[in-house]
Amino acid sequence: MDELLSVENLTVRFRRGDVVTTPVREVSFALAAGKRLAIVGESGGGKSMTALALTGLSPTDRAERSGRVRFLGRELLALPADELRGLRGRGGIAYVFQDPAAALNPVMRIGAQIAECLDGPSAGRRREIVRLLGRVGLPDPEAAARAYPCAFSGGMQQRAMVAMALAGRPRLLVADEPTTALDVTTQRQVLDLVEQLVRESGMSLLLITHNLGIVAGRADRVAVMYAGQVVETGPVAEVLRRPWHPYTAGLLAAVPRLDGPRDRPLAGIAGSVPSPDAWPAGCAFQDRCPRQDDTCRQPPPVRDDGAGRQARCWRP
Repeated sequence: MDELLSVENLTVRFRRGDVVTTPVREVSFALAAGKRLAIVGESGGGKSMTALALTGLSPTDRAERSGRVRFLGRELLALPADELRGLRGRGGIAYVFQDPAAALNPVMRIGAQIAECLDGPSAGRRREIVRLLGRVGLPDPEAAARAYPCAFSGGMQQRAMVAMALAGRPRLLVADEPTTALDVTTQRQVLDLVEQLVRESGMSLLLITHNLGIVAGRADRVAVMYAGQVVETGPVAEVLRRPWHPYTAGLLAAVPRLDGPRDRPLAGIAGSVPSPDAWPAGCAFQDRCPRQDDTCRQPPPVRDDGAGRQARCWRP
């Protein structure tokens, strides 16, 4: 299988005076053409920042990126800004962001915003806009193209964002928490839509979510992030069946289950993710881990079984 995206030791730093914040620390993963990878973890763990850093979309121009990011054989961290802009969308990497109301321009019609992602004569673009809006399941796509974002519900806005992402025929779709603030039924609909479109088009998918429970069947591999680092990776089925890292086990224990006793209490993970400007020395999860001991005060090694599973832990 051809490798589409390769990320090696990606690190993102922000400098504000004498304070250095490192929200992403030596993150590595790979994604093959036509495959799906989920990045999972709590808010504040570095998931979205990792995705934005791939194409230089960090929220400030003071971001320092290091490591290697190769997409279709090109080193992205070395590309000038104009070439990175050309890579976003058209035949490259497209994003579906977690807040469509903030991502869509409120004073432009939906069709006009999608048109910015298309080439060719205006008549051809109008037909393609209607086709895309119909493909993502919006009723009356011609009327939808003339509407402003405020006329859409949250789920309809997210479908319009998916249509905009598809307009450039990308090789990789990055879905960054695409179901945030949506009701449960609409969440399922949006996730099913993304899965269907990825399967039909042959795109690769990078799905970012805080909910480990939704990745079963929607990804081939999973990377669990905590405190700016990948702490566990592996095939989804194996990670869900037998997690190696205590943090992954904690995330799974917090997911409601339909099987088993109805009075089963949900387990939580004590504490919270530390601040990016104060990562603890050694294992970042040590203060929340029920199995920590003095060994955890030292940086843990990355254990590899040689068959695609890894864990950053002293005792995986």
